[in-house]
Amino acid sequence: MTGTDERVARHDTETPDAIQARFGIEFLDENPADAIAVMSMPMSGLRNPFTNAPSIGPLAILVDAAGGMVNHYRRRADQWTVSSELSVELSVGSFDDHAAPVLASARPLGRVGATSLSICTLTCGDALLGGATVRSFYIPAGDLITDRPPDSLVRTAHTALSDLMAIRPRPLDEGLRVLEQRPDPNLYNDIGIVHGGVAAAGLELAASAAINQEPTNGLLRTASLRVNFLRPFIASDNSRYIGTPMRIGRRSAVGDAQAVGDDGKVAITARVTAYR
Repeated sequence: MTGTDERVARHDTETPDAIQARFGIEFLDENPADAIAVMSMPMSGLRNPFTNAPSIGPLAILVDAAGGMVNHYRRRADQWTVSSELSVELSVGSFDDHAAPVLASARPLGRVGATSLSICTLTCGDALLGGATVRSFYIPAGDLITDRPPDSLVRTAHTALSDLMAIRPRPLDEGLRVLEQRPDPNLYNDIGIVHGGVAAAGLELAASAAINQEPTNGLLRTASLRVNFLRPFIASDNSRYIGTPMRIGRRSAVGDAQAVGDDGKVAITARVTAYR
């Protein structure tokens, strides 16, 4: 494949270069003809701003990048892909504040129809953490965002996840946990909406915080994240993630989260299942 062809094949409208640079995502291997992609992303130091615990939420950014790329490879030339569902399933207790990057090895699952489904394994060194899926549907190609301001955020080993994601916790409100999603063009896909993996990460952070309000017996750690993208989520003055506890038991819990836009409409939903 020529260098020009590689750039065209790699240009996934869902995960542009700005997202990859912000979160340190790197291509390790790819085969567009077979729709295979392997990417890595550093996870060390990425902590929930409410609980200060290591968060699995940012894994959704890596999953959406790798799995979305696989679905992107399978599109027609006159189409783009848009994520409609994303899931992450982890072995309980397998994820911690890893020093080494996490790898996502993604490949197709089944045939292309009304949607395209990809599956990936998540590993860190020799440890198998779990798996994930991304389902995309196809839309007609149209105009793209071509101009982005230079990224003013310089990532260091001490950069907080809240800064990377341009999120800000609101004061605690009874059982709810609310994260504001601040506008940041470097977090948008090429269609101009918040990157699906970034939004999924925000939902996990909010839901996890909602079920860990009183961690007297130890933190409930996310094992399952399931996300449904309903409509475009646009970052604005009042865009936010709202986490709600559904059930909190002694050893397990379920929490829901919604991404809500300025218009008050729910754009994305998620359910988190966690265990001690």
